Amino acid sequence: MYFVYSLLLTLGFLVLLPRFLIDALRHGKYVAGFRERLGILSPLGDKGKRLIWLHCVSVGEAQAARPLMRGVRMRFPDYTIVVSTTTLTGQNLAREVFKNDAAKVFYFPFDWQWTVRRALTTIKPAAVLIMETELWPGFLRVCESLRIPVAIVNGRLSKQSFRRYKWIETFVARVMRGLSLAVMQTELDAQRIRSLGLPPEKVFVAGNLKFDAGTMAESDSVIEEFRNRFDITSERRLILAASTHFPEEKIIIKAFQRVSRNLAIKPRLLLAPRNPERFAEVASLLATSALTWTSRTSPAAPSDHNCDVILLDSIGELHSLYSLASVVFVGGSIARTGGHNILEPAAVGAAIVTGVHTHNFEDIVKTFVNDAAVIQLPALRNGEAEVELATVFSQLITDTQRREILGQAAKALVSKNLGATDRTIELLVPILNSGLSTE
Repeated sequence: MYFVYSLLLTLGFLVLLPRFLIDALRHGKYVAGFRERLGILSPLGDKGKRLIWLHCVSVGEAQAARPLMRGVRMRFPDYTIVVSTTTLTGQNLAREVFKNDAAKVFYFPFDWQWTVRRALTTIKPAAVLIMETELWPGFLRVCESLRIPVAIVNGRLSKQSFRRYKWIETFVARVMRGLSLAVMQTELDAQRIRSLGLPPEKVFVAGNLKFDAGTMAESDSVIEEFRNRFDITSERRLILAASTHFPEEKIIIKAFQRVSRNLAIKPRLLLAPRNPERFAEVASLLATSALTWTSRTSPAAPSDHNCDVILLDSIGELHSLYSLASVVFVGGSIARTGGHNILEPAAVGAAIVTGVHTHNFEDIVKTFVNDAAVIQLPALRNGEAEVELATVFSQLITDTQRREILGQAAKALVSKNLGATDRTIELLVPILNSGLSTE
């Protein structure tokens, strides 16, 4: 079965190679770190030190891993930690948020056994921690053969992922023999991974690290820079549209225009697309909107004080800006992409609005809805979503009491669910203490 998997991986790589090359030319994707993806890594200088390899797929996992990184470094100060990512955006963010904590940040290797073995031979980890649930068969098999402990941390299995894994349940059960431990977010996640064949004695529930990540200190310098450059005050309320996807930006812009026409004091909009390769596309949309706007990366100008819209075309700053917003719309939820993390705006007491498509965070959103700590829109067509979103924005901007009650309920839920980091580290102690020495 591993041979079939490797063959399919190779065929898929060859079929998608033209697309990779086009994206590389257009956006610079996939070119960066290609040698690292082949497992060609420069050796670390600290030979003899025990090393932990932390893998974060992309931006969301890197943000969630911040409290874990801090906790592991405090508990195991003599260990070296390296971080890998799969995506370019994840790589850029990891280099920024872990610049003082990680000895190296690099790209995760392609999942052929020869590339994986080459990377592992260079890094020589005492243990590997994989954020959420990245089950790479080749990687886990080589780790198993080298007797390197591998733990899933902050693990989750969505309904869709679970259903896909069930199609190849026998193979998945064999793959998971390479796991020493799975620390899952919820009991439902734990049930799903046990039903896929991971022995119950290896499965634990510790909660969601993203609750802890949401309470980590924001960058005061970024907050003050935005406040001063764009003259963000309480007089003109700020609506922050976070992690948006196509066609959400168009819907949000039209909703914002409706709101602006109907209020005596116009609010302002901070628009943060999820994917950097879409920054130019969203900028073009704003250019035809008749709204005044600027972007984060544009040179500062006096007109920044009064512009209607600010385009956040930077990486790694969004989590610091939630505290400036009166209302936060979390994207990927009107678009059918499964939604994004609502915990960071919740941690600062923002009034949160999301769409109906939130299956990536199903349990969290359900909890917030049940506690009246988020406004979730019903299923709507694009034109209906524009009107509904404008109505909700207007109500929250003008009704201070409702906005504050919503934000306080969200903040209270985050506080209630803190502690996943400490519970996770306690579960990891045997794994980290039993890993093979790098000497």
